[in-house]
Amino acid sequence: MATKFMDLVYWRNMRRTGVVFTGLVIGLASVFQLSAITVLSHICLGAICVTFPLRLYYKLLELLGWNSGVHPFQSYLDNDGSLTDKDTVMLVEEVVLMIAFAVTEFKRLLFIDNMIDSIKFVVLLYLLTYVGVQINGLTLVISAVIVIFSIPLLYKKQQVRIRKVVRAVKAFVTKINSLCLSLYETVRPPPAPEPTSKPAPVAAPAPKQKAKSK
Repeated sequence: MATKFMDLVYWRNMRRTGVVFTGLVIGLASVFQLSAITVLSHICLGAICVTFPLRLYYKLLELLGWNSGVHPFQSYLDNDGSLTDKDTVMLVEEVVLMIAFAVTEFKRLLFIDNMIDSIKFVVLLYLLTYVGVQINGLTLVISAVIVIFSIPLLYKKQQVRIRKVVRAVKAFVTKINSLCLSLYETVRPPPAPEPTSKPAPVAAPAPKQKAKSK
């Protein structure tokens, strides 16, 4: 499954990737005007309007004796897309691990486990408020689809330039992190000194007894 996804993303089969990419963009863009149920119904009706006449044509050829009765979509019917028990367990485990990781990270950021990371999270949330005013979630989904199908191919063709830019950005981010940490160390109050334990009082020597005179 992962191999097929990578083949689509890197445009290794131009025809298949073009069909999938165009279908996704057109389908998501259609949801702007119509509901998702209406779009799905029209897509299924359009597919049946193509497959049903073709199936009827092959059936007519079979009745006339001009065809051996081959089903035009037999290859699609024979394709087993079901998941085995092992694949299902692995998929569920991956989903559970992703959810657990997301919940752990959210708690860590929300309850200020690391102040620098929480400040970054606050800045991201503040920027997302402006993004939410300008565009909706469906626009973000369409943009994500376009990015997924364009960035890997662009990276494959421009690896050297992109790596130079990434190194420069990483250096800049590291510099900003160091500056933030230095400011935080400057503003942070010094730790309270640990209470020193008082030395135990020295016991007074016992008075010597005078020797008794005989």
